[in-house]
Amino acid sequence: MSMSVATLSVPQLRQRLNLLLILGASLALSVLLITFRVFITHKISFVFLLWNLFLALIPFGLSTMLGLSAGRLKARVLLPVGVVWLLFFPNAPYILTDLFHLEPRPDAPYWYDLALILSCAWNGLMLAYASLTDMQVLVTRRLGWWAGWVFATVALLLSSFGVYLGRYLRFNSWDVLTNPLALFYDIISRVLHPTVHRDTWGVTLLYGVFLLLGYATVRLLGRPHHTE
Repeated sequence: MSMSVATLSVPQLRQRLNLLLILGASLALSVLLITFRVFITHKISFVFLLWNLFLALIPFGLSTMLGLSAGRLKARVLLPVGVVWLLFFPNAPYILTDLFHLEPRPDAPYWYDLALILSCAWNGLMLAYASLTDMQVLVTRRLGWWAGWVFATVALLLSSFGVYLGRYLRFNSWDVLTNPLALFYDIISRVLHPTVHRDTWGVTLLYGVFLLLGYATVRLLGRPHHTE
């Protein structure tokens, strides 16, 4: 069945609305925690997380648009938008690595900063999973169940590689356009010389497996349960 707005069932519309409400409330909590910390401490220690959350929203916005418009969009539109989605997708799970910034600070309780960063990390992860679910549904409807899970697995592995590029090499999604030569060189170097860059593949595989197991768990939890 097409995912155009006209053919969405009432339960599908209700589910999408509920998801937006829950994600909105969770994001509001993160913004509130960051804002309150700035107000109390007069320091902008974690304001950068607002930008990271915005970047994590981009793939979710794109996947939502594709999901609602897939029945009307042709492949020549879906494919380039899908590529843009893939470029920005690592920004969502990337927020998990912002836990690196957690350390005791005299201006705020340690438990508060832990809750603040965990809130942002959780939102990044949930935005990633929600967005990937939308994209997997699109692939599954066109190519089948196996293709959908192959797509999800590859997307999560590539996103883990993207997390490494962002966290350790400090590349951004837009470096594909603004700094393509350096980005291409660093990627090719790691592909051609994997033993020299063990950390790259350690991060990629470990985070990829972690994200895949978490994604599979969330998908299973989202299935309706039937009681005897």
